[in-house]
Amino acid sequence: MQLGLDDKVALVTGSWRGTGAGIAEVLAAEGATVLVHGLEPGPADATVAAIERAGGRAVAVHGDIRTDDGAAELRASVEAVVDRVDIVVNNYGAADGTTWEDATGPSWHASYDTNVVSAVRVVDAFVDGMRQRGWGRIVFVATVGATRPGERNPEYYGAKGALPAVTVSLARHLAGTGITVNCVSPGLIATPEVIERFTAQARRRGLDTDWASVERHVLESVMPNHTGRVAFPEDIGRFVAMVVSEPSWHLNGAHLRIDGGAADAVT
Repeated sequence: MQLGLDDKVALVTGSWRGTGAGIAEVLAAEGATVLVHGLEPGPADATVAAIERAGGRAVAVHGDIRTDDGAAELRASVEAVVDRVDIVVNNYGAADGTTWEDATGPSWHASYDTNVVSAVRVVDAFVDGMRQRGWGRIVFVATVGATRPGERNPEYYGAKGALPAVTVSLARHLAGTGITVNCVSPGLIATPEVIERFTAQARRRGLDTDWASVERHVLESVMPNHTGRVAFPEDIGRFVAMVVSEPSWHLNGAHLRIDGGAADAVT
């Protein structure tokens, strides 16, 4: 299947590392020109270099989207290198938060601003151009916890849980414009940081530290799913590439879980 991304420009927020880097690399492999985002100049350069070594097209952009001024800086950074943005993948977020006992008004506000308002700022910066061209793709990246939140970090799960509602509202607002809006909720992802954390945990417990053994431990004791595997960032990237593709033109306003069945819920 041809995804129709060869002539598209995609901005992936928070793509200097982890899941965002995996999404950026897959979109570039599918032919898109990818804008690799970091909060400041510098961190995105390594991901850009990796994409270019693989034969893809990528440019580093920056702006601290946690503030209005930072979002304006991102827009200026983007406009300095490309003439449009066709695809926005709002991947940036942070699993910040405390406990129900320790949470405060400021901690709730901070998590919502990081995980929701930052994404809305990016949409506001680039949606008008999509509307004028009659084509666009917007994706919000939430989490399995948007459906099945944990007991800790209530601020984070509360914020991420808002993204499916934001998705539906924005899809309705943009009806008939040629822009689709969808929400993708991954489960546990085998980013380098996650692999390092669980490998260290296995080492402390005297368990085998090869990834197959660590993965089995994670699935048995941390977050089981029905596939019996933990997804890597590029797995999430392939799913996002499908969502933003031309063949997925009729997919709109959806909350799509890619968690191997970990949410274990009907809706």
